[in-house]
Amino acid sequence: MLTLVASVIIFGLLVFFHELGHYLAAKNAGIGVLEFALGFGPKLISKEINATIYSLRAFPLGGFVRLAGEDPEESVREDSFQKQPVWKRFTVIAAGPLMNFVLAIILFSLIYFAFLGVPDYDSTVIGKVLPGGQAETVGLQAGDRIISVAGQEVNKWQELVAVIHAHPEREIEIVFARNDTIQQVTVTPVRDEQTGNGLIGIQAKTYLYQPFASLRLGVEHCIWLLRYLLTSLVQMITGRTAPEIMGPVGIIHLVGEVARTGLMNLISLAAIISLNLGVINLLPIPALDGSRLLFLTVEGLRGRPIDPHKESFVHFIGFTLLIVLMIVIAYRDIMNIFY
Repeated sequence: MLTLVASVIIFGLLVFFHELGHYLAAKNAGIGVLEFALGFGPKLISKEINATIYSLRAFPLGGFVRLAGEDPEESVREDSFQKQPVWKRFTVIAAGPLMNFVLAIILFSLIYFAFLGVPDYDSTVIGKVLPGGQAETVGLQAGDRIISVAGQEVNKWQELVAVIHAHPEREIEIVFARNDTIQQVTVTPVRDEQTGNGLIGIQAKTYLYQPFASLRLGVEHCIWLLRYLLTSLVQMITGRTAPEIMGPVGIIHLVGEVARTGLMNLISLAAIISLNLGVINLLPIPALDGSRLLFLTVEGLRGRPIDPHKESFVHFIGFTLLIVLMIVIAYRDIMNIFY
């Protein structure tokens, strides 16, 4: 159930933002929007507002925005997509993948703002006591301010860490302040098997990033990840690394696994998928936004439109091949998951 709920929420969010990009750009360009749909298949809910049908459909893994004049067989209207200049049509198509990048930035910024903090190394206040650690055993609590360790006064976090590290498996006294009272405990740090340092299981207090700092970090994280994705894509295309492609079945399985590890990891996965979706949609693959942008670029360079029936045929062939590829990948994902 957790896998199903998490998958529907994530895919719904990704599709909503992608189609919202097309929708907002079309409205801004004065292009008629006939329908804004989330999901495919039979309509569950639909309502017409200002000549646009807003619908929720039975199968949540997808969605679409139907624009006036997209179908070559439709009668031409003044607000038809095909009657707009190339730059307007280009903007409408590009807005979908762009919104996937925007969503990734929002999600990564949310992680920095709500989940990740900056350690306060200028104080000796305990931010977290690790379960099962020596500190918990002797009764230390989050919020306690360490005054001295092993007889040495400490004013910064690194100072108290240095003293604890220097006393593995040796009994030390810790003096601390709690609720305006001075208390003392005796603790024996355990020896870390890798470093040999003493540890008692405490972490520094942290403070959350401010909104603008979170946004800046979200943008930086997306730029770094985008570079990594593009580098990996080039390496796969040139054969330097083996292709690692996961279809909807594999992604749904991954979402379920990650959902069990916590909300922050699930949000991070949603951001990564959104960024991938934006990149893939910009590739010049027939039936994807990237190929439509390529056709528009050619039209702009040659000064006249490509035969819409020929373009539709190319997209149809591309869409058919994508469906076949998705079936093959889904089969492989199922075999990997269950066998």
